[in-house]
Formats: sequence, C-alpha cells, structure tokens
Amino acid sequence: MAFLLASLVPAIALTFLAFVKTQQAMQAEIEQTLLVQAATVSADIDKMLFERFQNAITWSHLEVMQDIYVKDIDKRLSAFLTELKTGYQNVYRNLYCTDMSGMIVASNKAAAIGTIPVAQQPWLHATLPGGRVVLDVPDGSTMNIRSSIPSKFGSGNLGELVLSFDWTQIFQILDQAAKDGRMVAIMDHNGKVIAASRELRQQGFLMSKKFLPWLSNIPKSGVEIVDGSPLHTSRVIIGFDRSHGYENFSGLDWTTIVIQPLDQALQPIHRLAIIFLGFLLATIVIATWISLWVANNIARPIVALTAFTRRFINEKSLPPSPPVSSGEVGELTTTFVQMVEDLDQSRQHLVRASRFAVMGEMAAVMAHEIRTPLGILRSSSQMLKREPNISDEARELIGFIESETDRLNRLVSTMLDGTRPRLPSFQLTNVHTQIHNCILMLAAQTQTKMIQVEESLQSSDPYCECDAEQMTQVFLNLLMNALQVLPEHGKITVTSRSETEKIIIEIADNGPGIAKEERDKIFDSFFHKREGGIGLGLAVVQQIVSAHGGDITVSESRWGGALFRISIPRKLSEQS
Repeated sequence: MAFLLASLVPAIALTFLAFVKTQQAMQAEIEQTLLVQAATVSADIDKMLFERFQNAITWSHLEVMQDIYVKDIDKRLSAFLTELKTGYQNVYRNLYCTDMSGMIVASNKAAAIGTIPVAQQPWLHATLPGGRVVLDVPDGSTMNIRSSIPSKFGSGNLGELVLSFDWTQIFQILDQAAKDGRMVAIMDHNGKVIAASRELRQQGFLMSKKFLPWLSNIPKSGVEIVDGSPLHTSRVIIGFDRSHGYENFSGLDWTTIVIQPLDQALQPIHRLAIIFLGFLLATIVIATWISLWVANNIARPIVALTAFTRRFINEKSLPPSPPVSSGEVGELTTTFVQMVEDLDQSRQHLVRASRFAVMGEMAAVMAHEIRTPLGILRSSSQMLKREPNISDEARELIGFIESETDRLNRLVSTMLDGTRPRLPSFQLTNVHTQIHNCILMLAAQTQTKMIQVEESLQSSDPYCECDAEQMTQVFLNLLMNALQVLPEHGKITVTSRSETEKIIIEIADNGPGIAKEERDKIFDSFFHKREGGIGLGLAVVQQIVSAHGGDITVSESRWGGALFRISIPRKLSEQS
C-alpha cells in the first residue's frame, strides 16, 4: 500500500498541476483570440468607413459637382454618378446630389431627379484632413454619408453629395467573424447596437441597448466574463475593442464586441479535463498494476522465506527451499536459505556428535564389562580343550564357545571404532586407485552373486588430500551394503567427475532402493533395515566424510535403486 501511494500521489499531483497550467494557458488563448478578433473587426470597419468618407470628400470637390449650379442640364453629373455606382458595384445603393433646397438635381437613378428625399436627422460627423462628412442614422440597410459641395462661383456651398452606403457590407464583415458559436456586434457611443451578426439580428438586438451594462466602467479594450441574461444564458465571455481610427481618421468611438457563451468557450477545457481524467485513470491503473506487480515480486519471496523459516523452526527439520527470484530479494533468499541449511547441518553434526559421545562412553563401559567375561570364557575353553579325555561332542561345543567369543569380541571392536574414530591423516591420494582397489577386494563376492560392477571414473583430476585408509573404509562400506541387498545378476556403477575445487563420487545400484521417508534417517546410528545389521556402517561413513569437509547424500538411481553421492574437497589440510 505504501509503495502504491508513493507511486500514485506524485502522479495525481503532477497530472493536476499539468491540467491547471494547461487550463490557464487555454483560457488565456481563448481570451486572446476574442480580443484579437474584436480588434481585427474594428480595424476592418474603420478602414472601410475611412474609404467611404474619403470618397465622399474627394468626389464632392470635383469640378463636375459644379453642374449643380445649372441643375445638371446636360446630365453630365448624373452620368458621372452612374459610372461611380457601377464601378463600386454593391458598395453604394444610391449616389445623388441635392441643391441647397434639398431637391435632388443629379442621381444615378433618373426617376429620383427632381424629388426631395425624406429628411433624416444627422447622427454623427467625421472630420478628415480634406473635409467633413455627416452620417445619418442607419436604417438597417443603408447609411447616408453627406459631404458639402463648395461653390466655385462664390462663397458658400452649392449643395450636398449623398452616398447611400450599403450597411449590409458591415453585416457581412460581422457574419464572417461570427464562427464557432460566436456573435459579433458594434455599439455606438451611446451603447446602441448599430450592427450585429446574423444570430443577434434574428434575435432583435439591432438598434437596442441591451448590451449597454457590459461596457460600463471597462477599459478601451479587453476581455471580460459578464452576465449572459440578455442572451438567455448564464454567463458569457466578451472580447471588446473601441475604434482606433484609420490613418488620419480618428474613428467614431464605436465599440466592437465578440460574444461567446462561457460554457461553449470553455468546451476545449472541458474536453481537456476529460482527457486528463482519462490519463489520470490510466496512470492510476498502470501505477496500481506496476505497484502490485513490484510488491508481489518483493512480498511473495519474503512470504515464502518467512514460511520456510517458520516450518524450519516448528518442524525442527529443513523444509524444501522457497523459489528463488531475481534481484536483491533473490540474493537475500539464496543467502538466507544457505544460512539455514548451514545451521541445520551444524545442528545435525552436533546431534550426531552428541550421540557418538554418549555411545562412545557406553561402548567403552560395555567393552570393558563384556571383554572381561569374554576373556575368561575363551581361556576356560582353551583349557578344557587341552583335556585328554574330552569327547568329540565336547570339543565341538568348545569350538562353538571360541568362535562366538571371537564374534562378540569383533562386535565390541566395531562399536568402539564406530563411536570413537580416529582423526584423519591427510595425504595426497588418487581416489580412482582407492575405488579400483576396493572393487578388487570384493571381486570374490561379486563373482559369487554374479553382480556386474562398472567403473566410469571421469574426473579429470582424481587427486585430493584425504586419509586413504578411512576413504577405503567409506568405499568398502557402500559397496558391501549394495552387495548385501542386491539379488543375483544385480548391477553396481561407480562414477566420478570434477567440480570446482571438489571431486564427486557416485555409487548407484539397481536394488530395492531406500524409501523417501527413510533417507533422512539412513545415516543415524543403529538405524538399519537389513537383517543382521547393527546400523553403524553408514553412520561411520558419514562421520568420515564430514571429517574430510565433504558431504554425502542419498537419492534414487536411474534404475530405481539407491544412489549415494559423495562430495570431497581437494584440499582441506590447513582447515583440518
């Protein structure tokens, strides 16, 4: 759990921090986009109006405009206005000139000549270096731009040049800017919406002051989040920019606003939040999986090692080794198991040494107490044997007494040798020669039972420092045990091989073998399964091998019989 938390907490913190930073960056980008769009639309409209105003002032000062003085008798001025209308295509709806009485004296529309247009209240005026223009209130489709025509025949003015500017040109600019759910509007200095994109026009915002509260006490340009109740929504984000003018034109103090519902504007951030949430969940799943995998790979070997130790403590015997993993935990497991095995081996040696010590004392006492009467029996039998008048039957009985006393005496000697073996005398010895000699010693017995003995001595270096006499006793004991349990035509193999600083000898047979439950006891003193045995032979063998710093184990041969494996170090003189 601690490892999992250590993995998840930094991942969650980093993901949250990344989301916050990304959210801030995206919101700043959205705000910057709205602001730039508002400034761009405002600049485009200022440029367009500047060009229209410049047209009005320039054309009003042309010489052809003086034809108003003669009522445009030859229609030269009307023809000129028609050419302008055609050249500018849809920029202007109508071009006409009026005299001082307000009557149209020249127009691109012949039917309008001689009429008096409906008087409109001046709305705004704009001053340029070349003159001044007056603007009428837009009627939704046109906005009249008026420029006075100065008289060259005297002081004063001859009349006015009126350009009916197609106001839908402004609508087209706003409609093009109104994309991705955004709406665009232009407000005059009084807060009235004088132009708007299609959605706002359809909702009736044109010529209204519903957006006036948004522009109260705000700077000339910027971005604000405001109440969206005029648009029947909760909150909106607006980018606004007040007219900066164009070249020598100072502007009309109009404000362009780009409107977007806040929820819609923040949709990319919401999508980002979902992406980050998915990323966080994926991170949690991956981190959890990795943590559980790592914890399992660490905890499972530790749990197995703990169970191994607990069984060793409770059962007082070495249980099967736990599986070894890789890395430091595997190295710890291997080292700990080796330590436990060494402890178990030391315990077994200590128990065995204690047994042999007790047995040695008992054997010494028994040898003293038994040999004394055995000696008396043997002396008495020898004396009786010298009697001249003894019968043949008596002599036979006396022979039985002598043979049995000799057998008992040898048994006592065997017990003494098994319980108090002498220390080995180490000399460099050819183990292969020792094995071969032992096989030759038992040749008569193997021939009697027609048992096949095979030698496969493959060790590249058969020499090691050992006690030749004691090692001969080891090999003879193992070979004789095999001979005693094998039936006729049995088989024994003796092999050797080299390992690092060791020589390995294996003696295998095809006899009945040793049951698994008896293999741990086979080297205990007085444990035997063969009739007539006393259970000291293998105990002596193990003691000799241990005295040489080696190890002996028993397992099953490939034929199902017994397999004894002896491991002897090549050099042990200094350690001994």
